[in-house]
Amino acid sequence: MTYPLLTVDLKKLAHNVKFLCDLCEKNGVSAAFVTKCVRADVRIAALIEEGGAAMLADSRVKNLDALTTKKPKLLLRMAGPSEAEGVVRAADYSLQSEIAAIRALGAAAKAQKKRHNVILMADMGDLREGVFFTDEALLLETARAVKEEPWLSLSGVGTNLTCYGSIVPDESNMRGLVRLADMLRSELNEEIPFVSGGNSSALSMLVGGKLPKGVNHLRLGESYLLGNDTSRGTVVEGLYGDAFVLHAELSELQKKPSVPVGTRFKNAFGEVTEYPERGEMLRGILNVGRQDAPAEGLTPLDKGVEILGSSSDHMIVNLTAAKHPYKVGDALRFLPDYGALLRLFTSPYVEKSYL
Repeated sequence: MTYPLLTVDLKKLAHNVKFLCDLCEKNGVSAAFVTKCVRADVRIAALIEEGGAAMLADSRVKNLDALTTKKPKLLLRMAGPSEAEGVVRAADYSLQSEIAAIRALGAAAKAQKKRHNVILMADMGDLREGVFFTDEALLLETARAVKEEPWLSLSGVGTNLTCYGSIVPDESNMRGLVRLADMLRSELNEEIPFVSGGNSSALSMLVGGKLPKGVNHLRLGESYLLGNDTSRGTVVEGLYGDAFVLHAELSELQKKPSVPVGTRFKNAFGEVTEYPERGEMLRGILNVGRQDAPAEGLTPLDKGVEILGSSSDHMIVNLTAAKHPYKVGDALRFLPDYGALLRLFTSPYVEKSYL
């Protein structure tokens, strides 16, 4: 077996997808399942399709190009005018907020003779993409730009929350989004079928039956991958939180001091770190580093294992209190958070194994 190794439990992921699809259906919500964290992995995309997802979504045109699916494909990342041709080719839907990009998208759709659906983004306070919610005039002007393009359809109004500004969905911002959608429907005499109320951070509202009437679309990633309600950072009851496990091999095991010896300066990443005096430790070095995953995004599954830090290619752990008598060549197990999983799947140095 080759390490570092990321194991993927497809049965647990299939359960999570089915659980969320049933929950969405019960609440009148359609779900786009996001594949960006796993680089549009073909096995995971297949179980999403089989699980009843309404759409598959990704932030990269290259990933959408690679997805083979009968479901509609949604591009999540805001695309500039230079990407318009690829967006129309690879995606059926995209999130948009800029008139210049919409014009380019309309020209590309006309050239390809392919209708493209736009979900117009409103920034409800998280300060990432979207027309800011107080500027209704600009939102209306941008929506009119979509309507003026004969090969584009204004198919939705959406927002993104939690990813940048840490603003969680609540009844106020969700009702505000519904109100903006209703305003556009009235002004433009358009149906605008989707109101896309964000991502996995809306899960607690969905579970609690508190998602306002009118919000009928969500973009789900972390919730099916890691079982998380991202507004709370906890695994939702009924979902698996351990479908992905990192296995890293011990390449060194030595007793050493807890404080570096000598004149200290910045480390390889420009950081100045303080090391508390804790006496001699049994320190292990694992063959995974920052290039593969951030150490702070990994949680040891083995009792008594403590992560001390990492460099580019090594992670240092304290095994003094470990319950297992580790030796060189043994593999330690870790649960990744979303950021670590994203890096692990992107790293070509991490082997993947499917259970």
